[in-house]
Formats: sequence, C-alpha cells, structure tokens
Amino acid sequence: MAAERETEVPEAQIAVHWREEAYVYPPAKFIGQANASDPAILERFREERFPECFKEYADLLSWDKYWHTTLDTSNPPFWKWFVGGRLNASYNCVDRHAAVRPNQAALIWVPEPEEERTESITYQELYRRVNEFAALLKGFCGVETGDRVTFHLPMVPELPVAMLACARLGVIHSQVFGGFSGAACGGRIADSQSKVLVTMDGYYRNGQLVDHKVKADEAVARAREEGVEVEKVLVFRRHQGQYASASPMVEGRDFFVDEVMADFRDKLVEPVSMPSEAPLFIMYSSGTTGRPKGCQHSTGGYLSYVAGTSKFYQDIHPEDTYWCAADIGWITGHSYIVYGPLALGTTSVMYEGVPTYPDAGRPWRIAERLGVTTFHTAPTTIRMLRKVGPDEPRKYDYHFKHMTTVGEPIEPEVWRWYHDVVGKGEAVIVDTWWQTENGGFLGSTLPALQPMKPGSCGPGVLGVYPVILDEEGKEVEAGSGRAGNMCIRNPWPGIFQTIWGDPDRFVRTYYEKYCRDKDSKDWHDWPYFSNDGATQAADGYFRILGRVDDVINVSGHRLGTKELESAAVTVEEVAEAAAIPVADELRGRAVEMYVALKPGVTPSKEIEDKIALAIQTEIGAVARPKHVWIVPDMPKTRSGKIMRRVIAGISNFGDVGDITTLANPEVVDEIREKVQAEKRAIGEGPS
Repeated sequence: MAAERETEVPEAQIAVHWREEAYVYPPAKFIGQANASDPAILERFREERFPECFKEYADLLSWDKYWHTTLDTSNPPFWKWFVGGRLNASYNCVDRHAAVRPNQAALIWVPEPEEERTESITYQELYRRVNEFAALLKGFCGVETGDRVTFHLPMVPELPVAMLACARLGVIHSQVFGGFSGAACGGRIADSQSKVLVTMDGYYRNGQLVDHKVKADEAVARAREEGVEVEKVLVFRRHQGQYASASPMVEGRDFFVDEVMADFRDKLVEPVSMPSEAPLFIMYSSGTTGRPKGCQHSTGGYLSYVAGTSKFYQDIHPEDTYWCAADIGWITGHSYIVYGPLALGTTSVMYEGVPTYPDAGRPWRIAERLGVTTFHTAPTTIRMLRKVGPDEPRKYDYHFKHMTTVGEPIEPEVWRWYHDVVGKGEAVIVDTWWQTENGGFLGSTLPALQPMKPGSCGPGVLGVYPVILDEEGKEVEAGSGRAGNMCIRNPWPGIFQTIWGDPDRFVRTYYEKYCRDKDSKDWHDWPYFSNDGATQAADGYFRILGRVDDVINVSGHRLGTKELESAAVTVEEVAEAAAIPVADELRGRAVEMYVALKPGVTPSKEIEDKIALAIQTEIGAVARPKHVWIVPDMPKTRSGKIMRRVIAGISNFGDVGDITTLANPEVVDEIREKVQAEKRAIGEGPS
C-alpha cells in the first residue's frame, strides 16, 4: 500500500498555506432578518439530540405520511432517513406554492443575449409546465416509477421543468453537465440504463449559438456500444419554430418536444406518493477509476436537507430573489437552484451563459435589474470577475444581503474583494464545503451567529460532526497545524444512498478506510471519508486543502485522473499518460498531461494537439489540459508505477521528493529542464 500511495498526487500538496485570518462579523441589518438568529438553534442540533434534530428540516416539507423511524442504521453504511414517511418532491416544490402564491415568480430565466427577453415563470405557470411534461413522459415515452431518464440540457428553464416532471412520476432523473461531450453523456446513459434522452438543439455561450443536438447522436452511439439502446430522444428548441443544429433528426427516434406536446396541453398528472428512501436522482461524479460514479440521492432525506440548509445557511425567504450562478448539471444547481429554493417557495434566478459576456459588468446588471438579494457562485467565477472587471460592481445599484462561495477553497484576498467590492460591505458570506455525494453543505458558518473567516469554510454545519483523521485513524487535534483527512463522524439526511449499481465501490471508497467494526450497526463505527484534506484551527474552523485521491478539481468540476489518462491513450501515438493538477491563477487548479510516445514516434505539436482534442472529445471542454508535455519516459518505481507526485512537483515548481527509489531517476532532471524552461518562457513560473 505504501508504494501505491506514493503514486497519488493530492491537490493538498499544492495548496497555499494561508495564515489564520481575523474574524469578519455579520452586519446588524442581516442579523435582524435572519432565519437563524437565535443561538438556541445550535443547542437544538447538538450531538446529544442526533438524529431527532433533523425533524426540524423534515418539517419544512409536506408529507403524505409521517415517518416512524428518523434514522435506520440496520444495514450500515446504507443509511435510511425518515423511514415509513411518504412524499413527492415535485408537489413540495411546485403544487403547494402554486396554491398559495400562484403569481409569484418561481424561476426567472435570463438568456445570454442581452437583447432577448428575460422569462419569468410563476408558480402557477411552473405547475402547468411540469404537469404537461410529466404527461408527455408518461403518455408518449411510457416511463414508469423507478425508470431512469437522462437529460443533457444547458441552463434553460426546460431543465428544472423536466427534473420536477420526473420527480412527479417517481422517475429517477440523471442530468449530465451540458458542457460534457456526447461520449461522456453516452457512458452515463449506459450506466443508468436510461431509454430516454432529453436534450436541446442549441444554446448560447460567449455570444455563439452552440450546436448541442450533435452530441445526442454521439451519446446514443456510445450507449449502444455499451449495450444500451436509447428508444427516444426528446429535443427542445432554443428558438420557437427554428432548428439550431446541423444534426439531422432521426426518424422514429428523435422528436421535437413542442410538436409532441400538442397532445398533452393542460394535462394534469397526480404526483406519485414516494417512500422517503426512494431514489430521486442520480448525479455522476468523477472517481479514482475511469468510470464515473453514479451518486444516488434519496427523496425525503435529500429534500429535507436542501430545504433546511437553504433556509438557515442561504437564509432564503419566500420574498427573496435568489441567484445561484452555478450550473444545474452539477449538484450545486440541483440542490441550490432547483430543489432547495423551490421547496421554500422563493424566486430562483437562472442565467444561460457566461458571466463575462458581453463584459464583466453582466452579473451586476442582472442583479440590479432583477433586485437580487442573494448571490451564490464559485471562486473560479469570482477570480475571473475580479481579474477582468475589478471595479465593475461599483457601477451598479444592487444590494446583496447574502453571498455564497462553493465548489473549491477561496483565497483570502479574493474573499476580501468579494466581500468589500461585490458585497459592498453589506452582505454576509458563507464559504461552503461539501461534495456531490453529500447532497448539501457540510462545512459553513451559520451566517447570523458565527463570524466569517477568510480562507476557512467554518465549523461543521448543524447536525454534522466533522473530524480530521490521520492515515492510522487517529484524530488530528484542532490547532495542531497538522493536516489530515476530512471525515464526518455521523450520517446526515443529504448523504447519498449508494453508487448506482455498485454498492461495494460505495463502501470501499467512503467507509472502508476508517470503519472500526464492519459488523457494527452503530453509526459511530462508520465515519465517512470525504477524500479531501483539511486542517482545523483552534477555534474549530476548518480549512479545506483539496483532494487526497486521484481527482482534480478544476473550476469546481471534479475530473478523474484515470478518465483523463484513458482519453489521452486513445491517441494512437501515445504509449502512456499521466494527468496531474497544477496551480492556476483563475481556475484554482488546472490539468496538465504528461505523455510518453510509442517507440519510433517523433514528438510534435500536432501530437500534443491531438491529445488535447481527444480529451475534449471524450470528456468535454472543461477537461482540456492547460499543457501537454511529451517526455522521453515517465518517472517510475521499480514495479513500473508512474510517480505522479514527481511530475506534479516539476509542474508546480515544487519539491519532487525522494527519487532514489525510482527505476529511472535520471529522467527527472531531463523533464524538469524541458518543462520548467518552457513554463518560464511563457511567464508561468518563477523567473
């Protein structure tokens, strides 16, 4: 195992070691209106009151039948929440609000082209659209409760409508990030065995109408290669009556939704009452093998958790205009654009395009025009806006009460710009830590009650009890200055249920490492291993350092190194490949690929470009490497394992560590000379 661990390149190795920052306190105006301003809430969620404390979250929902067991631990670590309870997620997010505030906007959709009209969808209109699409899925596609439907949709209102329509029927939805390739989508279709794909002809990005339907053909072909036949492809049109794709519609397989919908106008579908533990959706996340993990989330536990964290940590009130500038293709968008805000009956803003199009003032113009009160985005976006438009927020008359940062650690100086310039010193910031697997926030300050600290996410959230463990399972004490593995000692309602179709991998990846007794049914014996590194200050606040497994977090998108490497070796000339994370000014982390070519093949710029294109084709543009380095050989152990920490050290101008155990130590200087000289030449390294 020691040799195995040596090959890993934890992102934590290249984390910036910030000093402890001073507290920043929330404004009195925010505290006065906050959902969680009474310190008694901290008492209600003390560990002694676990798991019954989470009744407070579940009671935010409407249940068809109340549960008899809050937490069932009879089959660890496959925890079940609110067992015996029944509810419908679509009813909770749509029907109950349409009944009392039908004319309030549920969704406000902002298209990327500024000349296009912003679309406001009331709760009554959302109710109509969700029912019609549910009727279409049931009547035209023949889907039934428990079936899976895959979406490959951009940031358009049709996506939350489709999600809520599936939830209405008890159908499990699986949204693939719109920026992923058709091949990546097809692999996920095959894994979930979806027979229906919902897509769109095109969408706007950076001012261009992108052909998206072409990816559907690639997805169907890839799924077929893996043994799954897609029966129907439903295509929404970005512009009414026009077709934005050069890809022909396949007769008998592809259907325009607007044409089929003629038979389902104004149809109503009774929401299916689902058991609390019934799966609601699958969200794919990169793993340490080439195959993405299908994280299966429950209905009752998940919806309770995102409703509770939205209320207390996002401080969402029904009268707020809340804008989470994430993508629904990721868990942040599922939890904090769709399910959390709509469960609370608020107005949730969606934006189609790039935050810097046509200029860096765009987000602040949207915020001013819509009266946005709450803003939620990733450090990558904040860094980008700070770089290209540092003074833009001052030009616009908007006023946030609350701002969130999510997806990756944020540097203190970037945090301060976000607070002082974007928030105008008036807003609280919650710097949240959590993951696809977690459903909702795990680490954050409770905004009215706990002071902010730049660079730290804060303590564990209500009802979640984190701990940092070393490799031997011993607790790393707060204030020790030592890093370790971030773990959670207890289950919580938002935790995913399993990896779709692979329960053994679920146990192996998240629980096996620190399980004290595999026969125990006591949750105390089953700590959750997050695969993130962290330190804890003496005040109990956590600082997340990055991944400790073979996953690279680029702009909040988790990319598996094995998946990247597998794509690179599809290029005929490549013998072997290694993907490593590098520090990047804008994205936090970026991918660099090291490749060794087959004997007799001459290195060239053309081969480098082929490798980059292969990765983009297999995974998506987000995965395109910053650099491809063709090297004479990879640094390897005597058993033939590639030492990724060595090349990560070279790329990051850091320490390569002990290389005396390498089979070919002489190659290290050769690689260092080439890579670092080229990086310095383009201004990427120390001079």
